[in-house]
Amino acid sequence: MDLAAIREDVAVIDLLLRDIAHRPVDLTDPDWQAKLSAMVPPVEEAGVAAEAAAALTALLDAYESGDEGVRDEVRQIFRAHGAFGWGVGLTGQWPSAAAEFRRRLVHVSARDQSDDPRDDLVEIWELCARARGRGVDIEPSVRAVADISGEVDHFGMGTTRLLILRGLEHR
Repeated sequence: MDLAAIREDVAVIDLLLRDIAHRPVDLTDPDWQAKLSAMVPPVEEAGVAAEAAAALTALLDAYESGDEGVRDEVRQIFRAHGAFGWGVGLTGQWPSAAAEFRRRLVHVSARDQSDDPRDDLVEIWELCARARGRGVDIEPSVRAVADISGEVDHFGMGTTRLLILRGLEHR
């Protein structure tokens, strides 16, 4: 796995997404949420949907299968390329609800906290609730992903590992 090449791809995608990511949203407009929801996904607007999906898949595969050094490098890539982390999400078909849940949790782990970890915690809780609703026993995946998650408390709300484990507390 060539993380240097993936980092270069991510840097280009990040650059193409940057203006979209920093586009102002007029919160005084009463229809701002509807307008935001109706927008074309950022990767499609930038014309990089396929490339972004491939880069994200490669990053998450490396993160899940690599050692701590590889995982730390993936976390650094996400930290260095905020527009990529903001605008590139998981899409596609999954072999099972459990596989989708685990992959989405790995994505949260690899991002290693957004600018507001409260958003990450809400996302973790939502992922866990949705998976439980689909009949998934979330505990094995939560514990396994927590074990590969970051141990740095970036914003005083706990490490990514601890945030992911908090998915078990919320019913």
